[in-house]
Amino acid sequence: MYKNYLSAILSGFLLALAWPTYGYPLLLFIGFVPLLLAEKSIRTNFKKFTNLHVFLTAYLSFLIWNLVSTWWIWNSTKVGGVFAIVVNTLLMTLVFQLYHLIAKRKPQRFSLIFLVAIWIAFEKFHLIWDFSWPWLNLGNAFSDYPQWIQWYEYTGVFGGTLWIWIVNISVFNAFEKYLNNKSVRFLFKKLILSVSLIVLGIFISLFIYTNYQEKGEKFTAILLQPNTDPYTEKYHQSHTKIADDLIELTQPKIDAKVKFVLAPETVFSNHITLEKFYRTEAYRNINTYFSNYPKTAFLTGIDLYKVYPKSTPLSPTANHFRNTNASWYESYNAALFLAPNQNPKVYHKSKLVVGVEHFPFRKILQPLLGDVMIDLGGSISTLTPQKEPIVFSHPTENFKAAPIICYESIYGEYIGKYTKKGANFFAIITNDSWWGETEGHRQLLSYARLRAVEHRRAIARSANSGISAFINQKGEILSRLAYKTRGALKGNIQANNQLTFYSKHGDYIARIAIFVAALFLLIGLFVKKRLKSEDL
Repeated sequence: MYKNYLSAILSGFLLALAWPTYGYPLLLFIGFVPLLLAEKSIRTNFKKFTNLHVFLTAYLSFLIWNLVSTWWIWNSTKVGGVFAIVVNTLLMTLVFQLYHLIAKRKPQRFSLIFLVAIWIAFEKFHLIWDFSWPWLNLGNAFSDYPQWIQWYEYTGVFGGTLWIWIVNISVFNAFEKYLNNKSVRFLFKKLILSVSLIVLGIFISLFIYTNYQEKGEKFTAILLQPNTDPYTEKYHQSHTKIADDLIELTQPKIDAKVKFVLAPETVFSNHITLEKFYRTEAYRNINTYFSNYPKTAFLTGIDLYKVYPKSTPLSPTANHFRNTNASWYESYNAALFLAPNQNPKVYHKSKLVVGVEHFPFRKILQPLLGDVMIDLGGSISTLTPQKEPIVFSHPTENFKAAPIICYESIYGEYIGKYTKKGANFFAIITNDSWWGETEGHRQLLSYARLRAVEHRRAIARSANSGISAFINQKGEILSRLAYKTRGALKGNIQANNQLTFYSKHGDYIARIAIFVAALFLLIGLFVKKRLKSEDL
């Protein structure tokens, strides 16, 4: 049995060491092979407790992967970090356990197709349910190598997940048959086929990469990086001080050619109503300053709330004022857009961080757990999302920004909604400072590169402590400000109005996988006839 555990450990480290931004993604193409061999060994050689043995083996493997890749969550929330790692490991293990149950009943080809489908279905589920945590979705792993996955404009990240599983299954079949017949020649031929699948995917991508031409009209933007410590400074500064600091950062870079200036997520902290903010000195100072640049729009993050009378029916995301029953309120992590000759526009963050901005299954869990929202130095209220994204349009030019706030940049299909509404570039505002000098903020920047390829939209990314960056339509980082650097970054963006295949059709691979997984699960559990491999 110890050999199976060693195989599980090997799989865990192969998967973890493939992850951005420290690893090498080629390891993913063999990452699941030791675990698959261990499962086959348990299923073949053990007569009792096979389900338990597979569960423990898989859990060990996935625990290593989750722990090594996402340990940095601990820096911002110890409880949340432990919860994310333990529960996500459990979910992955249950998916693999389903494969084991089907593999005991059906031919190998049938069960392996089911495994690919159920894994992709699981990844899609992680994008839409209340405990959404798609950080380790397999297709994300190529984010540091966008030249390898230019075909994401057709498939999205689920194309990468499918690619990884096809190669893993090919390698697994090669080694499994080698263990049965000991033919080195046969093993070599099968491994050549597996390598060819990797090379073909990269070759197609490099062909697209070489021939792709950036599209759209160019314009100039400025990204502000105030580098405010979220634990000691962020919530102890007045709005006037924050506004003056942003103006100071902008001043050396701005000129009449600049079309957009971006400031980070919740840079205006300390919750305030929109009406009160419009009456502040900070708002007046910003308007006065940008009145000197009538062709420049300003996009910034802000913490907002809205108060409702007690007589108004509660919304699902309502929060109560403490020590009073007078009224209730909604909180928002918002993007505020100020442009000449336009009324201010506001977008409320829609994809929320579980346990920090969003209380999952609130109606069920809150009566049991009480208010257990995790405090990251600011509000611990449940935030209210916006039902549909909106686009911020420049007042005089055909430049349309998709306001994307932090965690939202992981959600490829959701961001595609912006492109359908006319967004021709992505404006990401974020505050990744909670995690400190770890892979957390680097990985989130890296994932943004996937969105650039999927939708062929250039990205302007303003981060509180970094990494602020300009990214082109191929997913290449053109320029950046180092982490924990105070400053401003000036660069050019090309505004592309064309929709990619993925922008139009979204996660169609996942939808097909859900259908296949459901069908195969029903057949696997309820059709008693044992299918032969040639039946498929």
